Amino acid sequence: MSRRVIIGVFEREEDLLHATAAARDEGLDIVDVFSPYVVHGLDRAMGLRPSRLPWVCFLLGLLGATGILLFQFWTTSVGWPINVGGKPWNSLPAFIPATFEMMVLLGGVGTVVAFIWSAGLRPWHNRSRPALADLGVTDDRFALAIGETGVAFDHARVRALLSRFRPASIEDRAEEEVA
Repeated sequence: MSRRVIIGVFEREEDLLHATAAARDEGLDIVDVFSPYVVHGLDRAMGLRPSRLPWVCFLLGLLGATGILLFQFWTTSVGWPINVGGKPWNSLPAFIPATFEMMVLLGGVGTVVAFIWSAGLRPWHNRSRPALADLGVTDDRFALAIGETGVAFDHARVRALLSRFRPASIEDRAEEEVA
């Protein structure tokens, strides 16, 4: 079952920012915002919390570095100690290149996997999204999609709110399932 969304298309990013902040202040359900490029401050206007991906990257990098350090230390000094030219078995400078490589590998690959998981881009995960209101949102326009939240949803109030910020157009659409 699809629900209805009202999509306001704007020509300037400032109008989009102000309309998004006003919609959030009114308590409306902001389904999504479409933009041809990153609009700074839009995440704050939408009320999104900061991303946890930097912490995921840091922790996975730390896990990779710690894991490979322990593995190298154990293999060279506990599991199979070999006397190579009188060097100590637990020579830390020899461990640095592999430690750095594993830190970058696990941090990078793990962050990509965490992003795909958190964004819902898994192949088996169906998401509904509003159909694009205007193909200009891929080039030079901005769109704000506001979803119906119940029986008491007032279309006139939402249209009046959006028209305060000079939209190029306001359209009613149905959210569609994306396979």
